Amino acid sequence: MTSPSTSSSMQKEWPKPFDIKSEKVAVMMGGTSAEREISLMSGGGVLTALKAKGVNAHSFDPASASLSDLKAQGFTRVFIALHGRHGEDGTIQGALELMGIPYTGSGVMASAIAMDKHMTKQIWLASGLCTPRSIYLKPHEQTHARIKQIVEELELPLMVKPPREGSSIGISKVAREDELERAVKEATKFDPELLCESFIQGPEVTCPIIGTGPQARCLPVIRIEAPEGGYDYQNKYFTDDVKYHCPSGLSSELEKEIQDLALKAYLALGCRGWGRADLMIRAQDSKPFLLEMNTSPGMTSHSLVPMSAKASGISYEDLCLQILMSATNDSKAAQGARAKLETSGEGVAA
Repeated sequence: MTSPSTSSSMQKEWPKPFDIKSEKVAVMMGGTSAEREISLMSGGGVLTALKAKGVNAHSFDPASASLSDLKAQGFTRVFIALHGRHGEDGTIQGALELMGIPYTGSGVMASAIAMDKHMTKQIWLASGLCTPRSIYLKPHEQTHARIKQIVEELELPLMVKPPREGSSIGISKVAREDELERAVKEATKFDPELLCESFIQGPEVTCPIIGTGPQARCLPVIRIEAPEGGYDYQNKYFTDDVKYHCPSGLSSELEKEIQDLALKAYLALGCRGWGRADLMIRAQDSKPFLLEMNTSPGMTSHSLVPMSAKASGISYEDLCLQILMSATNDSKAAQGARAKLETSGEGVAA
């Protein structure tokens, strides 16, 4: 029940192996976001995997080291295993662009947009992609009267989220009107803005994507079965109570529909390298709805991208190496293209 993205076809589409002996790789982990603990777990796994493949890899925590040390210490590539703010939101990507160091995952703009659930939804809606109805409120709009109207507009149950956090941090499901105020307070601990979203009753699924542009391909869909539907921060990383189904157990037609939607969502945001789309399937008609796009997904022992890759025949170590090989830098590529034009005599635009 897998997509055309089998391990054999994926191997052909990845860039040719770089010279392991000449590369010095920083696995960037930790950071300062609310997801620091998870990032350290992800980064630790990636570091071990890359070393096992013979890569000269080292840990690098931007919370305790200056980014200028990347140049000073001779790092030639960066595997970004940071999650959340100041790691997944375009800020680190921008710094690496300025330094000319290739890095894994999406570029500055796609990272920044995907980190913001509200902006992500605007692009998806403009692209004709299905995502739950929502209400976005800036701080000055979060009056008692306006918040009360949310229930009337979206109906119960609904979800309340901080727009720029991941790993289900600050998210609450509201089943009764008297729970709304508490949910708003919880969400605004992490973000001054507020996103309220219609709850889609049905199975939760996730779909990893690997590659860039025409070469981007979906890995198998994973269906998530959490205790009482509570796929929260604790269940995601620190318990074994969640059941993950891969193969998903969905019909081949529905799996393909989900993969097609996930790939369109990925490309609409301008993502590259790798990512993971999270979706809900409405039980009443099996219609998939996009929730969010992760541009630096987890790589822990409980994480979903490695699980899906394994189902398609790609080991954790090979997955990490393939992601690393896809590292790029837009400013460096632009400089190379400009130099090529100048050398060819065709000139460049002023």
